Amino acid sequence: MQSKYKPIINNVALIVKILILDAMKEFFNGIQDLFENVLFVPFNILREIELENWWIANAVTWFFLGILIVCFSYWMLQLKKFSNNDEEDKTISSHSFL
Repeated sequence: MQSKYKPIINNVALIVKILILDAMKEFFNGIQDLFENVLFVPFNILREIELENWWIANAVTWFFLGILIVCFSYWMLQLKKFSNNDEEDKTISSHSFL
C-alpha cells in the first residue's frame, strides 16, 4: 500500500539533494576563487616581472638558497665542534646491533 505522502517525500528529498550539491559546488568554487584571486597573486606578479628582470623574478629562490647556505654552514660547524671535542663514540661496536 502506497502512502499519499510518498511523492511529496521524494520531491523534498530531491530538493534537499539539489541544495546540498549546490552548497558543495559553491564551497569548492570558493576554494578555487581563494587560490586564484588571493593566494596566487604573488606568483602572478613574479611571472609578469620575469619578462623584465630575471634576477628580481627569482628573488624567492635566492632567499631560500641563502637560508639553505646559512643552515648548512651552522650544521657543519656544529659537527666540527663535536668532532673536535671527541664526544662521539667512534668504535666499531658503538651500536648494539653491530
